Amino acid sequence: MFNKYPDGRFRFLHGTTAAVNHTKRVASIKLPSGEGEEIEYHALIIATGASTPSPALGLNKDVQQLRSSWAAIRKVLPTAKNIVIAGGGPAGSRSSPPKVDIKIVTSTPNILPVLRSEIAQTAEKYLANVGVTVIKNVRVKKVEPSNSGEDKNDQIAVPTTVTLDNGQILEADLYIPATGTTPNTGFLDETLLAPDGRVETNKSTLRVEKAGIRVYAIGDAASFARPTVHSIFKAVPVLCANIKRDLLLSGGATKAEAGEDCIFTEDTREAQLVPIGRSKGVGAVMGYRLPSFLIWLVKGRDYFLWTTGKLWSGEQWTK
Repeated sequence: MFNKYPDGRFRFLHGTTAAVNHTKRVASIKLPSGEGEEIEYHALIIATGASTPSPALGLNKDVQQLRSSWAAIRKVLPTAKNIVIAGGGPAGSRSSPPKVDIKIVTSTPNILPVLRSEIAQTAEKYLANVGVTVIKNVRVKKVEPSNSGEDKNDQIAVPTTVTLDNGQILEADLYIPATGTTPNTGFLDETLLAPDGRVETNKSTLRVEKAGIRVYAIGDAASFARPTVHSIFKAVPVLCANIKRDLLLSGGATKAEAGEDCIFTEDTREAQLVPIGRSKGVGAVMGYRLPSFLIWLVKGRDYFLWTTGKLWSGEQWTK
């Protein structure tokens, strides 16, 4: 993927960002070997994403952790009789295997709160057809073991007692926490963060203005828009255009030569595609509800895997 970049002008560094000093403009990187490296930056893009409470639902660490998490879950599934999923968003709704007593617990009046209630109710019907019960307007108060469902001390797939805030107690052979995400921004100074933990980002230009010049943020770690794939797709060319403009200005170009800022505008219309089971799905695009078979055709077959090549290479945005 990186072969097209000339030698001496590109470096891939595999590691974890331990800290960013935005005053000194230095990023501290922790390498897999345990050693550290400090890199001075002329420009910085923060695109560290977000972590899921269950390591099986996101790339929280690395591919080895993700594979081991799913291996642990698959080992339990053949004998599991009761599964509890906390969270009524798309991750929880599409994590439901068939032929098992499954309960989804959500604090909202309907599952899939991004979508209108009629679509959410259709999703609930599809889930009911594969043995899923939805418990609404209730939160998980406590789980025992306390770190059940997490990749700590081999607790990702263990029998769990789930206590809800209405007093109801559920016993589960497998507990999956699917209650949203946490931005991966702990390495940043708190003054750069919004109240929800995301990087406070200019919603129009994607600049992180509190961090100084030529610092930007995009994706689930940034506050520029609701964290959605289509927002990120739309934001990438805006980010690149504004970086180019800022670099030209720092190199001595005039404002006329550098051009104007490129402006991002969030599309707030109803948009979400949620495959359910092996052949169903619900969702909407640009405010228009889509039929079930189209959800399956567009996303359910491979979850957009066919798009990854052009995304990684940047060809998705090549003019």
